[in-house]
Amino acid sequence: MPLAFTIYDWGILLAYVALLAFAGYQATRRTKTADDYFLAGHHAPVWLVAVSVLSTMQSAATFLGAPDNSYRGDYSYLTSNFAAIIAAFIVARFLIPRFYAIGATTVYELLETRFDATARRAAAGMYLVGRILASGARLYLAAIAVSMIIFLDVEPQHIIIASAVLVVFGVAFTLFGGLNAVIWSDLVQVVLYLGGAVLVLIFLLVKIPASAPEIWDALQSAPDGMDKLRLFDWSLDFTKPFTVWAILTGLVLLNIGNAGLDQDTTQRFLACENAQSGKRALYASMWAAIPVVALFMAIGSLLHIFYNRPDLMGVSVGATNAFAGEKITVFMSFILSEIPPGLRGMVTVGVIAAAAINSGLISMSAVVVNDFYRPWLERRGAASSEQHYINAGRVAMLLLAFALFAMSILCFYWQHYSDTPLLEFVLGVMVFAYSGLLGVYGTVVFTKRGATWSVIAALLAGFVTILVQQHYVVDSLGLPTAWKALAFPWQLCIGTAVAFGVCCAGGSINDTSDTAPVRA
Repeated sequence: MPLAFTIYDWGILLAYVALLAFAGYQATRRTKTADDYFLAGHHAPVWLVAVSVLSTMQSAATFLGAPDNSYRGDYSYLTSNFAAIIAAFIVARFLIPRFYAIGATTVYELLETRFDATARRAAAGMYLVGRILASGARLYLAAIAVSMIIFLDVEPQHIIIASAVLVVFGVAFTLFGGLNAVIWSDLVQVVLYLGGAVLVLIFLLVKIPASAPEIWDALQSAPDGMDKLRLFDWSLDFTKPFTVWAILTGLVLLNIGNAGLDQDTTQRFLACENAQSGKRALYASMWAAIPVVALFMAIGSLLHIFYNRPDLMGVSVGATNAFAGEKITVFMSFILSEIPPGLRGMVTVGVIAAAAINSGLISMSAVVVNDFYRPWLERRGAASSEQHYINAGRVAMLLLAFALFAMSILCFYWQHYSDTPLLEFVLGVMVFAYSGLLGVYGTVVFTKRGATWSVIAALLAGFVTILVQQHYVVDSLGLPTAWKALAFPWQLCIGTAVAFGVCCAGGSINDTSDTAPVRA
């Protein structure tokens, strides 16, 4: 069973907190304007932005979700990273140059150049709703890890306490330094959680008394007949999220939304000096994600050997090596019960580093200030100082942190009700906002149609389309059970198609300057 932390483990954890505090303090000294606070003054190096994006896109979803995914299944999720590569080329070609051409602070300003400020605010509002959902889900995953560390279980009341602890830390390290503090702390966090993963992988290889060829053969021929090393799932099963067909459709859309329409990610690219630098950072982060995901999935495969293959572990079936807890805790259970003190603290620091919520907080506060508060003040003729907008961003961050905390609690019950694997759950939550945003931006970039009213209607239509396919809604309304059977990539395809059709219903427009090719 999981063991309590020792003084050595707590010492390592406190050293990590001190290191982040120092990084945040250093970043605070460079923050003088709102542009510094929200976009790091457009002087962030390409390599650092790429690392920050990698940290944002992987986080706790990869640290806990990827091992959970390969422990349960195969490597088809790893193949889904090629959807991110395809999406990166699309975002780099059609979106990033447009954002730099208009000097955007948030990606939703593009809609104001095509329609008006109301359309911009509608998209920004949908982003905020979607980001609260998505970051709340990530916070829930992180709370699982922290609850296991502190309480050795994942009871609801302990998840609440763990979520609160993470929110307090996230706010403390983001509130004063802004994006500059976030991207430098992301570098620390990436080093720590990748280092922790490598340590776990090595430790597992030492603990398993089987050769590499024996492990390989065992994974290819699991007891249930599954090939746990399969990369490509060519089936036409629409309930599976990582088939080749789902990857080439819904997962490409998901990654376009993540890399090009989600301020949480695009804020990093906009922190570069120009569009070309932003593109390079985008490509670098997407390619780097492949070995990172492979590392965590390899851990899940070895956990399968450790817990489910007594023939290779040299123990009889039903011995103490069998894992009897919830599958979502398998990785943390191994860390806390098998890894020795000291090393356990180092690996746990990696888990907490992956759990950071600071990126969501800074991106949402940027949207609140730049898409809502600053324009509202300027319309009233009450434009204020740069320091005022920085302080407004900090106040917004505190309110948003509470929203994330509440969402993480909801996610505990949501995920348990749907019994969805962690990785699929987190990715599925993201499609609520992306469906509408993808439909709207697809209309803006590739057509000459649309109007403010159709933008608002499309955003709502995309959201509702995803909502009516959720387990609880289907069960509560007595809808056909097939509605909740579709995997999230196919849900996103349907939601995006509906939103695109609704947005195009706005009719043709005469000003198409923003639909012409834009080059940086």
